[in-house]
Amino acid sequence: MKENVKRSPLFYVGDKYKLISEIKTHFPNRIDKFVEPFVGGGSVFMNVKANDFILNDIDTNVITLHKYLSEQADNVDLFFNNLWHVINKYGLSCSYLYDIVPNELKLQFPKTYFAKYNKDKYKQLRTDYNKSDRTDITILYLLLIYGFNRMLRFNSKGDFNLPVGNVDFNSNAVNALKSYFNEVGKKRPIWFNLDFRTFISQLQLGESDLIYLDPPYLITFSEYNKLWDETTEGELLDLLDALSREHIKFAISNVTHYKGRTNDIFIKWAKKYHTHSIKSNYISYHDNTLKSFNEVLVTNY
Repeated sequence: MKENVKRSPLFYVGDKYKLISEIKTHFPNRIDKFVEPFVGGGSVFMNVKANDFILNDIDTNVITLHKYLSEQADNVDLFFNNLWHVINKYGLSCSYLYDIVPNELKLQFPKTYFAKYNKDKYKQLRTDYNKSDRTDITILYLLLIYGFNRMLRFNSKGDFNLPVGNVDFNSNAVNALKSYFNEVGKKRPIWFNLDFRTFISQLQLGESDLIYLDPPYLITFSEYNKLWDETTEGELLDLLDALSREHIKFAISNVTHYKGRTNDIFIKWAKKYHTHSIKSNYISYHDNTLKSFNEVLVTNY
């Protein structure tokens, strides 16, 4: 029987939705606390069984969205009604509820008609959000859903600046939200918004816990990775060595080879642990074609 893999409703670029079934075959059978210093969209914790979930990300907007969506799990109907209200107010297409994109537009732009139809409406939504006090997280979530590649991107002034995408609020979004609400309702994760060094240093873990890490990849190119360098990579690996000396289990995803580049720091470090090859693909903001590269999972157990 094929496993029903649950996907994060943040549709995070580079999340482990397509890989989690393979990754978690390398996790311990029993996990007390499951910890993620780089939770991102959350597709990993959604598909893992544990007694407690402690989740962190340095991106304040990501954690704000997680906290907001977690709170909606107790009143799902009201949440969806609020979404429909905003979608209708701005006249955005919503293929989950109805098909309002004119057939002429579909014929003229068969591959991009959602973007053509929603462009001006999305711009108005984005403008209103940027001019507001930005406390309405419903608007931020819709900007993500209707935005290009469903990313979170802000300029130096803090304005959301992603262009419209060629997708709307569809059944995939609804199903992902319902799965998320179900999982956070059961798991009740504790959320943190800290630098990974601060977060890891304050953890109190035991031998039955697992810390899973999916940090920025040193040798790939994306918005997510631009603040990551060799020093940061080394500091993370030193922290994992310290955890291992305390008999704390960890599993870390990373990339060893990509477009002629090699992560020698990670390869050398990983030799003292167990390396598992993971079939993978990679999509960046600037180029959404698939790239072959070597992704691995390294465990200390």
